[in-house]
Amino acid sequence: MNVLWFKRDLRIEDHEALKKAEKLGPILPIYIFEPKLWQQPDMSYRHYVFLQECVSELDRSLNSLGQKLIIKIGNAVDVFDDIQKRHRVQTLWSHQETWNGWTYDRDKAVKRWCESHNISWHEPVQNGVIRRLKNRNGWSARWYQQMKQHVLVSPTQLKAIEEQSENLPSPAELGFRDVDFTDLQRGGRQEGLKLLHSFLNDRGEGYTREMSSPVTAFGTCSRLSAHLAFGTLSIREVFQACERRNQEIKKMPRGMKGKWPSAMRSFSGRLRWHCHFIQKIEDEPCIEFKNLHSAYDGLREYDFNDEYFEAWKTGMTGYPMVDACMRALAATGWLNFRMRAMVISFASHHLWLHWRKTALHLAKLFSDYEPGIHYSQIQMQSGTTGINAIRIYNPIKQGIDQDPEGLFIRRWIPELCDMDQDFIHKPWQAESQMNGYPMPIVDEKIERKAAADKLYGLRKKNDMHKEQVQKILSKHGSRKSRFPRTTDTKRIKSNAQGELPL
Repeated sequence: MNVLWFKRDLRIEDHEALKKAEKLGPILPIYIFEPKLWQQPDMSYRHYVFLQECVSELDRSLNSLGQKLIIKIGNAVDVFDDIQKRHRVQTLWSHQETWNGWTYDRDKAVKRWCESHNISWHEPVQNGVIRRLKNRNGWSARWYQQMKQHVLVSPTQLKAIEEQSENLPSPAELGFRDVDFTDLQRGGRQEGLKLLHSFLNDRGEGYTREMSSPVTAFGTCSRLSAHLAFGTLSIREVFQACERRNQEIKKMPRGMKGKWPSAMRSFSGRLRWHCHFIQKIEDEPCIEFKNLHSAYDGLREYDFNDEYFEAWKTGMTGYPMVDACMRALAATGWLNFRMRAMVISFASHHLWLHWRKTALHLAKLFSDYEPGIHYSQIQMQSGTTGINAIRIYNPIKQGIDQDPEGLFIRRWIPELCDMDQDFIHKPWQAESQMNGYPMPIVDEKIERKAAADKLYGLRKKNDMHKEQVQKILSKHGSRKSRFPRTTDTKRIKSNAQGELPL
């Protein structure tokens, strides 16, 4: 018998591990719910709700093939040990997983167990991330090669194997506190397919320009990032659907194409960047915990201000655009890339908070939390990679640029719903209309300059800074042209600096 271990690939379509395992004989498809994983500080209620919906739909899909999904609860090694006592397991199959530090350690333990029981563990690639990569030379070409391979169809039938299945625990049993959400995304493959179709054929035309503003991004962006994170869709499926749509657009009369060509170029490029960043944590797992460039060690560790942290978390910093974003994220589980960059930058620079604590808080809020992207981008926006330009966002300017009429601010900060338009981005100038909204906790201009002086000063004074930068670039830097071709080069350059929620 072969065991198929579903992890973050919760689908039966374009599933190489399933396809290959099925050719070798009967398979036992299992999902292991690992309580210790869900006790980690980056896991939350919203992730679990999404997971439940994905697992439920996966079970229905497998049942249609004749074999239900077997759910097991416990430590992975203990689960496999228990299965091995009742079944003669020949091979273990699962897609390669590049996730957080806990899952990395768990996989090493599973590997040791397989070796001790003479069980072959096969881990096909599912997303273009390459294990044991020596350098980035040729990475983009290999990624495109992976994306252009045929999408695998699901098996038509599976032989049923008797094995007891367990029920997933309730959120309450895990200690997760139910909170109010206004628009939390639903999990499951069918939801992902609906989003993909509506984005490619309806919502996505203004993607290139509209993804920067939270006023438009919630509707214009694909919103597929959570489905890619849980694997209800494969990134290859999405890439090829985008390619097919691009070919349709090319055949349209010039006057009917609208903004679609630019939208498809932008989106397709970001699919590659999605994997580019996950590759970083595959190559260097410690970026979840440590500064990518060691020159920044000790820079913020001893200056953490808990009052600032609490104000930032709860959307009470006194800066409307920052607070509206944090409140919207808490309520919906999603935020567009530019606003993610801004709230991180504000926390790291204006409030001088160490990125590790803010990263964990954001990880719990993002329904589409993907550690490889998350920590790479957190460090980029915090100025600790050493290889990226130091970007300190002015939250007042971002508000004026991305929400000029204050629509997003008024929606998420009801205290300011009646604020005069002239003061919506600087409400402290009309204190009588603030309705309990706080005054700014820091002086934006002073703190921005102070952060810049510290970071640039460190780069200039540290003799070893440049030497380490070259090593980091060699290991992690892209070999492909950094910015996709577009008629709006300036916008794309700024887009490449943000997080990639697609």
